[in-house]
Amino acid sequence: MGKIGAVGKENVLIQAGTCAVTILPHFGGKIASIRIGEQELLQGPLANYAARNRTMSFDASDASGWDECLPSVAACSIETPGGTRSIPDHGDLWRVEWQSRDQGPGTRDQGPGTGRFRDQLEAEAGEGPETLRGECFSLPLALERTMTLTESGKGWELRLDYTVSNTGSSPAPWSWAAHPLFVAEEGDRIVLPDSIETLRLEGSRGDRLGKSGNQVSWPVATVADGSHRDLSLARSAESEIGDKLFAGPLREAENWCALERPKAGVRIKVGLDVEATPYLGLWMCYGGWPERPGAKQMCVAMEPATAPVDSLADTGPWSRVLAGGDCFSWFMDVEIEIMQREKRDA
Repeated sequence: MGKIGAVGKENVLIQAGTCAVTILPHFGGKIASIRIGEQELLQGPLANYAARNRTMSFDASDASGWDECLPSVAACSIETPGGTRSIPDHGDLWRVEWQSRDQGPGTRDQGPGTGRFRDQLEAEAGEGPETLRGECFSLPLALERTMTLTESGKGWELRLDYTVSNTGSSPAPWSWAAHPLFVAEEGDRIVLPDSIETLRLEGSRGDRLGKSGNQVSWPVATVADGSHRDLSLARSAESEIGDKLFAGPLREAENWCALERPKAGVRIKVGLDVEATPYLGLWMCYGGWPERPGAKQMCVAMEPATAPVDSLADTGPWSRVLAGGDCFSWFMDVEIEIMQREKRDA
């Protein structure tokens, strides 16, 4: 079991051996860092951490780390028994302060965080998982997330257990997607089960892969200029690629995806609870986003999701409604494996 403690300004650290996970409750429960020694596995901040409001776009923030998207990824408006509700970009939860189940006086400072928090990490004594809870404002929903980090013979496993609750009395629609932005560099490879041969396109910068809703071949796809590209291989930042695709619904044997990083010497495998979250979103960004001037993402996001679309307003057989007072639970796993030298050099 990993060590856990409050660190710096509102930072929480979970540690097992040389693996350290940093969480920022004050900034949407963000998992801001997953480090192996001095090596960072998550996309760093594109801007300093700063206060968020209820309407800002995600690209106006630090756009980094790992957030939870609830009740929608895309901004949208939906009709509910209580009237029209507007849901902001990437949902509510990355904008609000999360509360710890065991939070008490002195366990958190509520001052603002900065992009320099990595210099402040010093774990305190303590054992056990970390449970945080965030409450939505666009719909009467709350998400509780419990994280446990353990060390294994091959590396580490980060287990995340989720429960969404309807805190109101009327039914509430919802969709969820994890949003872990794993650092990528040219030559890294995305690995999916062999049975996955096509994915649904949500969007592609410059319509490189076509229009939203198209079926795209995996791993080799035809791009706009008629040439073929291996989508499983990460490109350089100069490629300015930004593609979002979905796989699923997935079967039990298809309950995983992985990012192999030979130069970094790690393999990151995400495990899905396919009975509860049968879809996998893939965000592949190699210098292609944000489209505004400034720093760009260089990452791959492997995103377990309840739906094969980003917008809660796009309904289908995947649509979910939670009755007043009810809750729903699921899990996901992240396995971090140190790659053997022969695999790194292959």
